[in-house]
Amino acid sequence: MHFNELNLAPELIRNVTALGYEIPTPIQQQAIPAALEGRDVLGRAPTGTGKTAAFMLPTLHRLRGKEGLRALVLCPTRELAIQVSESAREYAQDTELFVGVVYGGVPLDKDMRGLRAGYEILVATPGRLIDHLERGNLDLSKVEVLVLDEADRMLDMGFRPQINEVMRRMPKQGRQTLFFSATMPNSVKSLAYDILRDPITVEAAPKVQAAEGVEQFVYPVDARQKTGLLLELLRKPEFTSAIVFCRTKFGADRVAQAVSRAGIKVEAMHSDRNMQQRVRALETFRSGEVQVLVATDVAQRGIDVDGISHVINYDAPKDPEGYVHRVGRTARAGEKGVAITLMSGGEIGDVAAVEQLLGARIPRVNVPGYSFFVADTPLVLGEDGEPAAPVEQAPMPQTKRAAQKEARSSRGRKVGELSQEELAKLLKVV
Repeated sequence: MHFNELNLAPELIRNVTALGYEIPTPIQQQAIPAALEGRDVLGRAPTGTGKTAAFMLPTLHRLRGKEGLRALVLCPTRELAIQVSESAREYAQDTELFVGVVYGGVPLDKDMRGLRAGYEILVATPGRLIDHLERGNLDLSKVEVLVLDEADRMLDMGFRPQINEVMRRMPKQGRQTLFFSATMPNSVKSLAYDILRDPITVEAAPKVQAAEGVEQFVYPVDARQKTGLLLELLRKPEFTSAIVFCRTKFGADRVAQAVSRAGIKVEAMHSDRNMQQRVRALETFRSGEVQVLVATDVAQRGIDVDGISHVINYDAPKDPEGYVHRVGRTARAGEKGVAITLMSGGEIGDVAAVEQLLGARIPRVNVPGYSFFVADTPLVLGEDGEPAAPVEQAPMPQTKRAAQKEARSSRGRKVGELSQEELAKLLKVV
């Protein structure tokens, strides 16, 4: 199937052809025809599957010749909102449909000029949208199409009340809703049930798995030595462009400061940074001015940069599917990449949950002086200079009393010797 078979307006076909689009992705092949029929769509689609075109092209087709705010796209983060609006403007060339974007971190007054001029399509983050609605700057009464992009992330960030308020201000009759989420936990299903009417379900991710081309490794390390191991890795010449993911904003700043003190160019990116700082961080990383970007999960899906050689999970993700989104920042567009997780003793269960989701054990790499499994285990490298799957080594013999003491202090580090089934049962990972 080609784009010209999707019954889209000629000007839209010309625009996507100019952008190099030829064959629709699976999510586009499923979602676009349903949306063109006016049906509500429930789509499961992670980043990198072409979902922006899947909801924006049929929306532009529907709105041809209309004026005033007719479509609203909600995004969880500023970075994603900017990316969606940029793509929408490219698709909308020569359609006389104007696309605007509003997001937090900038003065409200800067949004007003565009809002007064008028947009047919508005891309917004929930918090900033509510700010304008409460001030009477926006009228949603004529909106025909509502798009929720990355609904799971919006709920993770606590935006359910804002979404409810937006829904209260929108027309209930004649509205089409296009709902996209990378994952489908119960909270997302509940929201979809509340706002969708007889939707067509489309899916681009039947099985959760890491992107092709990503080599994955787990580095067991004492929590107090994580920063030292991180710096040792970043000094290696093959780490040309790395994203380091931390669980908290405080942790991201602390790690970025340590990397900077080591003489490595680094930027931090999280929700406490203002818009100017976040844009600068992303642009300097994209251009290669800095080698390392330290980020939190809140920012992870807004990072769309080619050529990232390594993703490092300084903190193992609490959400197993969040791991897939993190490592998906590398090996994009058919390239190769490496994903490394620094696993402390307290994160064994988090990594086990990821492995259960992926259906495979991630190879361990024991670095001399850092690993909490076996001291001074040689680091095995392959011909390409990357860590090879390690040979399992037995621990040194211990007395019964010493073994009991170590088991208590290490919080169960011996579980690394269990089979996958035994480990899952012990940790009660479901």
